[in-house]
Amino acid sequence: MTNNIFIIGGARPNFMKIAPLINEFKQQKIKFKFIHTGQHYDYNMSKIFLDNLGIPKPDYFLNVGSGTHALQTAKIMIEFDKVIITEKPRLVIVVGDVNSTIACALVAKKRSIEVAHIEAGLRSFDFKMPEEINRRLTDQISDYLFITERSGLQNLQKEGIDSSKIFFVGNVMIDNLINNIEEARKNNYFRNLGLLNGSYGIVTIHRPSNVDDKKDLEKVIEILNYIQSKIKIVFPIHPRTRKSLIKYNLEKELNKPNIVITEPLGYLEFLNLIINSKFILTDSGGIQEEASYLKIPILTLRNNTERPVTIEEGTNTLLGNDILKLKKHLGEILSDTYKKGKLIEMWDGKASQRITNIIIDKVLKN
Repeated sequence: MTNNIFIIGGARPNFMKIAPLINEFKQQKIKFKFIHTGQHYDYNMSKIFLDNLGIPKPDYFLNVGSGTHALQTAKIMIEFDKVIITEKPRLVIVVGDVNSTIACALVAKKRSIEVAHIEAGLRSFDFKMPEEINRRLTDQISDYLFITERSGLQNLQKEGIDSSKIFFVGNVMIDNLINNIEEARKNNYFRNLGLLNGSYGIVTIHRPSNVDDKKDLEKVIEILNYIQSKIKIVFPIHPRTRKSLIKYNLEKELNKPNIVITEPLGYLEFLNLIINSKFILTDSGGIQEEASYLKIPILTLRNNTERPVTIEEGTNTLLGNDILKLKKHLGEILSDTYKKGKLIEMWDGKASQRITNIIIDKVLKN
């Protein structure tokens, strides 16, 4: 077994989480290899993020591409197992809750290699979400569980995880935001779209519960069309969402004067949009965290969230697809009476340092 540590990434949300860890590993001169599973195969969904975040070229690119959850997970396991056999790493680090997370964790444990899970313990309690299954199973087989908020500790303890494996370290997503915010301020992407500071909202919609079914997608469009009657919105459109709009012939329903549709954006461009926006409407998990840290109002088109601290202490509100709730909270945002949010415990830009120090102490010194 080598002293190499594997850091796994494969989907766009992963890259924002591994970037600060890679930087910290480099500073501490820790040997690692970056394994890119290729789960996000579209250039704009993957490579542009690596470029923006300064993530090095992968040591291995598994190139698994698209497919059903079962097919994609199986492909990752088959290809990653070949790398594990060749390299025999000391530790495999997985992040988040995508198919790459559970696939690589399973392969590592089957090969008697320890697994560290960053962003452990988050729970939506909604088993219709593939991500909920991925994160629960990954936590059950991980040796080191790094949590972002106290709800993660409570969830893991209820599920019988040994407390000695759990480490409250803060949020690597916030590390990444802090590391890049000054560069994002200089980007001025929002001005390229002809926008003024605080004059627009941002929309990101991609979850199956919102875009796969025609009726659900029509409700989302109704909400967007209402918002654009009150304020301009910028909509970087996810490939899944675009595909559904085309499939159901609903593209023209979004052809409104106050909706600016763009391709998926690089991290710096998108962060520039966020920090200059009035509010965000989303079904994404990570954006709930970023907006709460920045104290920007965020309305989430879901009935649940695995990040309850963003509601309890942050700036997040769950809407489901209830247009009456949307009207109420949008009114509060536009009249500046919406909740302001607080500082969230240990979201201070030092999570990657804490994780690295624990890995040095618990893994590399043994």
